[in-house]
Amino acid sequence: MALDRRAFVKLAACAPALALPGCTDPERYTDEDAARLEAQRRLERERSGRGPYGPRRYRGYRGLAELPWFELDAQGRLRCVAEGLPPALDVHAHLGMSLLLAPEIDLQASTPRVHHILDCDAEDPGCPLDLDVYINANFRPEDLRALRRGAISQMLWGSAAAATHTIPNLLEEMRATRVERALVLPIAFGLPFGDDLSERWLRAISEAGAGGRLLPGASVHPRDPEAVVRLRSYAARGARAVKLHPAMQRFFPDAPEAEPIYEACAELGLPVVFHGGRAGIEPTYTHQFTLMRHYEGALRNFPEVQFVIGHAGARDVADAIPLAQRYPNAWLGIHGQGVTTLDEMIRRLGAGRLLFGSDWPFYHLAATLAKVLIVTEGRPDARYAILRGNADRLLGVG
Repeated sequence: MALDRRAFVKLAACAPALALPGCTDPERYTDEDAARLEAQRRLERERSGRGPYGPRRYRGYRGLAELPWFELDAQGRLRCVAEGLPPALDVHAHLGMSLLLAPEIDLQASTPRVHHILDCDAEDPGCPLDLDVYINANFRPEDLRALRRGAISQMLWGSAAAATHTIPNLLEEMRATRVERALVLPIAFGLPFGDDLSERWLRAISEAGAGGRLLPGASVHPRDPEAVVRLRSYAARGARAVKLHPAMQRFFPDAPEAEPIYEACAELGLPVVFHGGRAGIEPTYTHQFTLMRHYEGALRNFPEVQFVIGHAGARDVADAIPLAQRYPNAWLGIHGQGVTTLDEMIRRLGAGRLLFGSDWPFYHLAATLAKVLIVTEGRPDARYAILRGNADRLLGVG
């Protein structure tokens, strides 16, 4: 993909690692919008541990071994030991990213340990992990600064952490947590070169012979004049869904530039997996793109396309739930949400359009799996739907 010079200058000015002021559209993002995000954070802190599941705080991902469904093996690695679980399908996973000048990652390599991007097991004991808040609330300012440094390294000289985000390492973590399949989602950032993750990941999954376990996704950029041509090519090679990330791709989901992609997805029968909502760790200027009201136009105007709102709207989940209630083509990926919020989604929306996703390698697969197991204890139909049945329907697999 080659953006014109004007588009690239705008991209560079608002690049995530080099965000400059003045990139926010005041008509699309108001002071009230910003205030609501801060209010959500405060309310979340106040309510943590006071919901129907009580306090759910652990020390690191390894601390989840306190739960009856997990244990640590002889090497101290977390394993799921629950019997009778549905063979889970994770609809939100990634591989290691290298962009621009960074050397290409060997996606076939195996390493002794996965360094998750937000790594709650980097120290012993691990970081405090509260399952009753949006997951990013568990990380300190210094963790988020390290995340930003890592993003720069992934574009320039390479990232040691990203080098562990490989196919064998993902498959091993899936085996340990009893996740049978995962949808692998690249992102097309709109960079002038070194921005071909869809191509690289499709090829790597094929070379690894991992197509039975890893379902390849694809991504195109709405401002790429060849987006639809690329999308057709990826679909012909087995891509099962299209990833669009309004924050990182810097577009509004209801903008006309995205409509040809939605039209192609309708024709090809491909679901669109959106990043949805404000996660709170991204550059502030990107918040404007991911408010839930900006997704409604796509849902309304393309009823034949199935849209997944990733993270269930993240910290904007209060707006995502009614959006999904209004539009039957809206699905909610549950990654990141706390146990009380997940329970609320099941009660208000039902389990039939909720999707298990981990956002690996940002986090350990077990971080989301543990929440599902807590909330669906005694709810076998909801457990099966979230962990497997809904994803089978959405992606046409079984």
